[in-house]
Amino acid sequence: MKNSRLKTMYHETFSGLKLFYRDTNLSENLISNYKIGQIIQERGFTDMSSLGGGLSGNLRYLIASAHAKDLSKFNPDSAKIGHFLLDSIAYFKVLDIQKIGDKTQIFLLSIPDNSISLFKNSSSNLEEEIIEKAQKRFREKIDAVLIPELQTENWKERTKLPLGMDEQGKLFFDDSKIKTESPKRIDIDVAKKIIAINKKPWWKFW
Repeated sequence: MKNSRLKTMYHETFSGLKLFYRDTNLSENLISNYKIGQIIQERGFTDMSSLGGGLSGNLRYLIASAHAKDLSKFNPDSAKIGHFLLDSIAYFKVLDIQKIGDKTQIFLLSIPDNSISLFKNSSSNLEEEIIEKAQKRFREKIDAVLIPELQTENWKERTKLPLGMDEQGKLFFDDSKIKTESPKRIDIDVAKKIIAINKKPWWKFW
């Protein structure tokens, strides 16, 4: 992969990254379909909120994205629920799965559709850093007070479906068909703006 392309992919993915919340109730059979490191595809629009209160279901999708659309710019009522949206045919990497009691958090990283192979076959220190933040956020939020604006029937209807699969648990995307390469470890020194692969300095990130 050319240096310029890898630089673009990482910049698109991590520059301006923000966390969003989407709660629902799913059966354990559906939840068990998610695996750490998996790439999933969501066919529909992904509704999510920037407001993070207590979990209103047994499952929380915590979604890290740099490209979510802020709908409050078009609808003032959307500001009350912190409504953000990802376009249809969105891809995510499952970075982490945490469970406390009967509550589960699945941490998803929104990735560009031209970077699927890269994120399937590599891990990075940036992923590790945001995973740590996600786990801390889950511990802090699990017993927090619910946000009333996110308990409406309209919002629950928007967020009730699983991401990446249909209601019977059939995945929309089979990531086992992605070409397997030698796993890469990518480390980025943001202060020095240097990227290294497998601990060998390669090129300047910015």
